[in-house]
Amino acid sequence: MYRKIFQYLKEWKESPYRKPLILQGARQVGKTHSVLTFGKNEYENVAYFNFETDIRLKETFEENINPDYLIPILSRLSNQTIIKDKTLIFFDEIQLCEKALTSLKYFYEQAPEYHIIVAGSLLGIAVNRQEFSFPVGKVDIKTLYPMDLEEFLLAMGEEELIKSIKKSFEENIPMPSVLHNVALEYYRKYLVVGGMPECVSKFRETQNYTLIRHTQDMILLSYLNDMSKYNVTNEIKKTRLVYDNITVQLSKENTKFQYKLVKSGGRASEFENAIEWLILSGITSRIYGLEDIMKPLENYKNTEAFKIYVSDIGLLCAKKEIIPEDILYLSNELNDFKGGMTENYVNIQLNVKEYTQYYWKAPKGAYEIDFIIMREGKIIPIEVKSADNTRSKSLDYYIKRYQPEYAIKISTKNFGFENGVKSIPLYAVFCI
Repeated sequence: MYRKIFQYLKEWKESPYRKPLILQGARQVGKTHSVLTFGKNEYENVAYFNFETDIRLKETFEENINPDYLIPILSRLSNQTIIKDKTLIFFDEIQLCEKALTSLKYFYEQAPEYHIIVAGSLLGIAVNRQEFSFPVGKVDIKTLYPMDLEEFLLAMGEEELIKSIKKSFEENIPMPSVLHNVALEYYRKYLVVGGMPECVSKFRETQNYTLIRHTQDMILLSYLNDMSKYNVTNEIKKTRLVYDNITVQLSKENTKFQYKLVKSGGRASEFENAIEWLILSGITSRIYGLEDIMKPLENYKNTEAFKIYVSDIGLLCAKKEIIPEDILYLSNELNDFKGGMTENYVNIQLNVKEYTQYYWKAPKGAYEIDFIIMREGKIIPIEVKSADNTRSKSLDYYIKRYQPEYAIKISTKNFGFENGVKSIPLYAVFCI
């Protein structure tokens, strides 16, 4: 299946300023498969090393991390001739060997002609431990997220539908109703399947939602195991409590994260480490509220007001044990959850596009904008609706107060542009 990361990796390979690349992301998002596929297509050979399965690797790096020493040994261990500029060296699960991570500094300084990519499921957590010596400034870093809706459509063989969506987005013209309805149906399927590559691949082959749910349950179980295996003992219970509670908070009308909903009397000091673990692992993402709409937005974020979203929409629905039919046929029983679920979906699509996201709430709390982003140098407010009800007092208030160049309204409504508001169907968020 095509992944957008391939284009980035090609640019990385061809860049004269290339550094060893750290590819991070949650477990099961496709890091290993993406790098191996890229290496097979773009290099003469790939030298693959997994620190989880080959204990000789750690011993080698403990002895010496000089590139001149390492390359001959790595060639022997991989049964591959490692050739400058022609071999891709891939270190997997590198978080298990601190010295291997440190060696990237010396590869950059002493042997930049070697192309190196490293990956690890919990790399974000590992490199933030105090004992880790991180090669600051000597590496490139990229995050791989679950597949977005465009990648999902590509996997389903819908290249022509994608072209129609992009054309309507650029020209602000409605899609033909037949195509609009087909795209909305794919959007609902994506909510159920999500963007984990194994789930998308199985869905393409079988269209079996029961099989997909089983796969999602296994991924969720691996996340819970990670919380126990790679966490401080006294933080395990807190981390699980927070993770379980995120889906509950998304069902509230106010989706701002509240410690008191995790535990009666809960405070930041008790749960902030657990939240940080979940974010560094890639299992969740966090966006902050803004106190004012001024550049640079980072200066006006309120670190005490934030929302937390789950990294994959399919896993969110699986964790809530929502039956696929309720999503596919828009059950009214999901009304309380639809808003938070739709927000979470939009957050994921914007993450893939690497937008830094915020939200905004009026001082007296009467009005709220779901997302604020910087797009093409402009501050753009984004209002999200789970259906075609596009009336929004909050967006009207925001426009009147801040007069943005334009605003975006996401819903099930077709494309259009009216009174400074760009209407985008839910299936087209990947175009933003």
